[in-house]
Amino acid sequence: MHVQDSHWSPASAVTAGGMTMSAPGSGRDASRTTPLRVDAQRNLEHVLRAAREVFGELGYGAPMEDVARRARVGVGTVYRRFPSKDVLVRRIAEEETSRLTDQARAALGQEDEPWSALSRFLRTSVASGAGRLLPPQVLRVSVEDGAGGPRVPQQRTQPGTTELRLVPDQPVAVASVPAVAAEDDAGTAALLEVVGRLVDRARAAGELRADVSVSDVLLVIATAAPSLPDAAQQAAASARLLDILLEGLRSRPA
Repeated sequence: MHVQDSHWSPASAVTAGGMTMSAPGSGRDASRTTPLRVDAQRNLEHVLRAAREVFGELGYGAPMEDVARRARVGVGTVYRRFPSKDVLVRRIAEEETSRLTDQARAALGQEDEPWSALSRFLRTSVASGAGRLLPPQVLRVSVEDGAGGPRVPQQRTQPGTTELRLVPDQPVAVASVPAVAAEDDAGTAALLEVVGRLVDRARAAGELRADVSVSDVLLVIATAAPSLPDAAQQAAASARLLDILLEGLRSRPA
């Protein structure tokens, strides 16, 4: 369904490429093209920022109208840049996946101690609020016996344990979660690979519990990023909860 922007004027129209076309007799010349392109870019930034906030607070089931209101633009402006909600969700999820991957790589490169690297990644990711925007396919989990079945690369646990494991090829039984495009798989795989390296290093050093998997680490990021109305309270709650969860991840002397 095509939705028109409530601020659309018949005197001009913005094409998909961001160029302005003036109607005959409108009196507008080419000199107005650049300011309108700047406005379009500003509107895009507002929409993306608003989408992160709205989806972070309400989840990916939040309607596009909420995003438009937060961005202070007409809903037609949102649909002009993102033809469907799925397209906008994929854009946000892709950016958050890339951000998490960069944070994990930075922790690997800047921390020599395995536990310091893992805890730094977790603290940075939770502080950024990325846990509230983790792509749906990353958090697909099921409780199964760890002895068999396909596994995500780098996700290894002790035989015979029961764990929460990622299930990348099974559908999610949640109506509000949009389908994941095949092209997003590469970004997800890169995130899982680099987090897997953090997990493997910490486990090999004897600092991480042997039964902790990549999915456990990602679930910590999601769990320790609550959405609270007061920013200071939210930061304090996240820091406190993460301290508790980190203690639960660490191995203990026998």
